[in-house]
Amino acid sequence: SKLLLPLKTRSMFALRRLATSPCFKSQINCILPRASAHLNSSLMSTQIIDSKKSLSANYDSHDGYFEKDRLPSGSNQKEFSYFLLSGGRFVYASFARLLLVQFVASMSASADVLAMAFAEIDLSGLSEGKGMTAMWRGKPVFIRRRTPEEIATEQSVPMHALRDEEGDDTRVVKPEYVVVIGICTHLGCVPLSNAGDYNGWLCPCHGSHYDLSGRIRKGPAPLNMDIPAYKFLDDKTILIG
Repeated sequence: SKLLLPLKTRSMFALRRLATSPCFKSQINCILPRASAHLNSSLMSTQIIDSKKSLSANYDSHDGYFEKDRLPSGSNQKEFSYFLLSGGRFVYASFARLLLVQFVASMSASADVLAMAFAEIDLSGLSEGKGMTAMWRGKPVFIRRRTPEEIATEQSVPMHALRDEEGDDTRVVKPEYVVVIGICTHLGCVPLSNAGDYNGWLCPCHGSHYDLSGRIRKGPAPLNMDIPAYKFLDDKTILIG
């Protein structure tokens, strides 16, 4: 034992020097991360295998895709589900279409407004040199049947004599009849027929004189009287609007 004691002592000192050497520490530092990573991967693999086993046990599926909850291929429940979804979507689309149609219809003009949009005037009782007043959209419309002399007089007026230059032929559809909206273009008054210096219309408010073509000839009005959209349905009937 006396011979072995120094040997044990020397071995202990050698192991202590080896453990405290830098090379041994670096080797230990390299080995420990690898061993830790290997241990972690082994634990994760074990957990995945356990989870798959639990899914297979709970859902009767070896791959965990919930095959237990799927409808059988020959079941009528699938067809009924498709029918129910399609029917519901059809009802929703029909309801949306009905709302859209009602909204668009509410924006259109009502029947009484459409009735006022047009006015059919019978001119059979209007003799030469006479005039009449009709209503269209709440506005007075002057209609005058002119004599040949009156037509010739209006057609001979030079353009430089007019404030708002318009020829007589551009303001009538037929030379025999003149149709104008009976509102003064100054401040919106209604002129008097067969009055004024030109035997046409006279505004009593501020003295605007219009000729038998509805053109301003004298007074403060800046423009000629407006002409409504109209057409002849026959020789004695016109449609305004």
